[in-house]
Amino acid sequence: MSKRRPIIILVLAAGLAGALSVGPGRRAIESALLLRELGASAASAEVASQDISALRRTIAFTVAGRSYAADFYRTTAEPRAALLLVPGLAPDGKDDRRLVDLAVILARARFAVLVPDIASLRAQRVSAENVRQIADALGYLATADDLVDETIKAPRPLGIAAVSYSVGPALLATLQSGLAARVDFMVAIGGYYDVEAVVTYFTTGYFRDAADGPWTKGTPNEYGKWLFVGANSDAVMDMRDRIALQAIAARRMADNGAGIDDLTALLGPEGRSIQALLANQDPDAAPQLIAGLPAKLRENLGALDLRGHDLAGAPRDIILIHGRDDRIIPVSESIGLAAALPADRGHLYVVGHLAHADLEPGDWGDVLTLWQATYRLLRLRDGGE
Repeated sequence: MSKRRPIIILVLAAGLAGALSVGPGRRAIESALLLRELGASAASAEVASQDISALRRTIAFTVAGRSYAADFYRTTAEPRAALLLVPGLAPDGKDDRRLVDLAVILARARFAVLVPDIASLRAQRVSAENVRQIADALGYLATADDLVDETIKAPRPLGIAAVSYSVGPALLATLQSGLAARVDFMVAIGGYYDVEAVVTYFTTGYFRDAADGPWTKGTPNEYGKWLFVGANSDAVMDMRDRIALQAIAARRMADNGAGIDDLTALLGPEGRSIQALLANQDPDAAPQLIAGLPAKLRENLGALDLRGHDLAGAPRDIILIHGRDDRIIPVSESIGLAAALPADRGHLYVVGHLAHADLEPGDWGDVLTLWQATYRLLRLRDGGE
């Protein structure tokens, strides 16, 4: 059976539900159609260019003297919720075609969508500074009534969506002063909870389903290892080490089998500590090797770690979506985050096949699970009705 057929049948089933129950039934249909559209986009059926130009406009805004650019998406119909869509670690940033397609699809689903331009994420670097940048954009979206409809004064549901390594800074942004307990919902796809556990996974391939559980061997994508090196090279104080590490990352990201002995021979103490972590295959040795990383790098990792944070001010409803086949961040991370959130806030949707952040559903079970997540998102868009 093709991947499309389960979704088509789901749409027909949702249509029957619509005939039986006007409110929830209508949302059931809308959820199935939205899921189908998301799946089509993931399969490279790109949104038409005319739809993008009709729905998107570029804006500039300033928060506490900090200037930003962003793209804003909305239809002529009144939006039912405002959503900050955080870019991932992609060179094209807010202009990444997959992100643009997603923003258009969500705008057509009656979200007012703001996508900020964050330079460090375009450079494939995550830092503590991203927390403030995301919080600024979220606070702006929450207060800029002219973006949605200046004639409507009633507050709309406010949400945030992030993917992969952007999930951590996005969630931390919702805890910042003035935003805590103010954000209604969050969508986190392929996110993380414990930074040390993620580093252990992409260096050794091992992860735990529970903190005290046994090690499980996975098959991490080597790309994630070298992305980590490139993303954190600026935290190395020794300039020679920094240049060598950036060259190592670039060479291996282009060709994972490329030789790097000529470059590793140039590394000093800081660079060798990173190389030792990358070469390690023993998960029990990972904590000590992480503790031996350059101080600035450890500080950056600690600032983005969700473990140990008080999450009481987190959004009131968090949709966590993760694939069991994720080779960048293991599914155990979303499981851990769901457990760490205050009671009744985390709603976990685990599917068999997601390929980290690809929303094209696989088998029947995946389709049903993602439909449930989509239905919940639209219910939150409608204020939980």
